[in-house]
Formats: sequence, structure tokens, C-alpha cells
Amino acid sequence: MPATDPYTVRLAPDVHAYVQPDGGWCLNNAGFVSDGTDTVLIDTTATERRATALRDALLARGAAPPRTVVNTHHHGDHTYGNSVFLPEATVVGHEACRREVLAAGRQLHLIWPQTDFGDIRVTAPTVTYRDRMTLHVGGTEVRLVHPGVAHTVGDTVVHLPERGVVFTGDLVFNGGTPFLATGSLRGSLWAVEVLRAMDAETVVPGHGPLTDPSVYDATEAYLRFVAELARDGHARGLPPLEVARRADLGEFGRLRESERLVANVHRAYAELEGLPEGSPLDVAAVFGDMAAMNGGRAVACHA
Repeated sequence: MPATDPYTVRLAPDVHAYVQPDGGWCLNNAGFVSDGTDTVLIDTTATERRATALRDALLARGAAPPRTVVNTHHHGDHTYGNSVFLPEATVVGHEACRREVLAAGRQLHLIWPQTDFGDIRVTAPTVTYRDRMTLHVGGTEVRLVHPGVAHTVGDTVVHLPERGVVFTGDLVFNGGTPFLATGSLRGSLWAVEVLRAMDAETVVPGHGPLTDPSVYDATEAYLRFVAELARDGHARGLPPLEVARRADLGEFGRLRESERLVANVHRAYAELEGLPEGSPLDVAAVFGDMAAMNGGRAVACHA
């Protein structure tokens, strides 16, 4: 039977991935690099309980409490647990990630008010970078790379070149539908090329099982599918919801959270209309359309 509880995978002597099945809404992945004395944690989780379990898991693997927490982007499933690792840890992220965490506040509470997130104190990065930044854990180089506006305006890819490992954040949903509402379709296609150029053998996606570079082809194919749908629908004057409802998902029908298609069409429309990448969309309209795609049910937080 497939795993349902979070689990830790050793990728190299000093590198571990932390996977939360099945990767649906609010079930993100994390990871850590540790030489036993110094630890860099990559992302946290959506709830205090899950962040505490993540902390316990890394300690059980012999890692020291993290001195550094890297956020791959601002969404609450990757940042809500930051405060569990304070005051020992410094939170690091792209400068736009800091700005968006502060602007979004208790973002997940607004979308899913019935979820028990625990004692969450919104904690933004206090150390930021613009294009690239390098951390060192023992002898391991941890490269932070901003690929441009993609999943969000403040994404970070964490690349460990000596270990052949990349933590993509939500540039990749393995087995799940990409989500572009707070980012860019064009930028996401470019980000796939950035990831390919890193030539990492092991890919830790933001959500879903560990994988390899073949996932980039699957991600690109979906993004190009959305682009074509949106170009056609926009030219015909159709609203995003109608475009999404009419779409034949084909091979993409097996992906989790297929309702995200309509959010992605909203983003593609914004770009076709000349709005800058990452421009805010009408959140109520986007989530309302996703609920309509979901049989009238609001999307569910699984944390």
C-alpha cells in the first residue's frame, strides 16, 4: 500500500528529503542538509503539528536543530511552520518571498478557516537575496537560485551540485496539477529550462513523490497544453471557466487537483492581456471557479 504518513528519504550522506503523501493541497515536501553540527532546512509545513513532526524527523536522523530555514516561496504550506524552528534558525528566502509572506499574513486561515493550523506565527525571511545565494553546510554547497517569476514572484530553487540533487519547490508537482495563480505561465516554462540546466539526477518536487528529470517533460507538456487552451479560448472570447469545462484533459486527467486548470487559464489570460507576470488575480473568482470545477465543493486542505 502507498505510504500515507510523512517519511524521510536519505539522498546522500548529508542530504534527506521529507515527503508528505499524497502531495495534495497543503501536503508539501521539505528536506534538510546536515553534517551533524550545522543544518539547513528547506521549507516547513502548513501546520504546527506537521512542523513539529518534521523537526522530530530531522533530529531522529542525527541532524542538529536547523540554523537556517530556506523558504522556496511564500505559500503557507511551505512557510507556516517557520516559527517552530525559532529562535535558533534564521529564515532565508528571495526578497519577493519576504514581501509576499508579510502581505499574505494568515493566508491559509482565510482560505480554510475550519482547519486546525495550530499556533502559527507568520514568520517571513529575515535574510533575503535577489538572484543567487550560496550557503555551505560542512563541505556541501547549497545554491539558492531565483528562476524568475514562475510558481510565484519569489521562487527559490535549492541546488546541491555536488550531490546531484535539486529541491524545486512548487515549480514541480509530481503527479499533481501545476498551479500558476500567483505566478506566471511564461515564467514557469522558463523555470523548467533553468531546472534542466542544473542537470540534477534526483528531483525533490514541491509536492508528490521523489522523481528524476523526466518530470520536467511532463511539466512542460502540461504548461504548453494550458497555453494552447488559453490562446484559443481568449481569441473566442470565452471565460476561463467555460474554457476549463470544455477542455479534454487527456493524459492530464490523471493528475491530482485537476480543478487548478481554471486557475491556470485565468493566469494565461492575464498574460495574453499584457499584464505583468505575477500580477494579482481576483482570488475570490479563481477559487470560486475552482470550486465550480470541483462539483461545487471548495478545494480541501489535507493538512
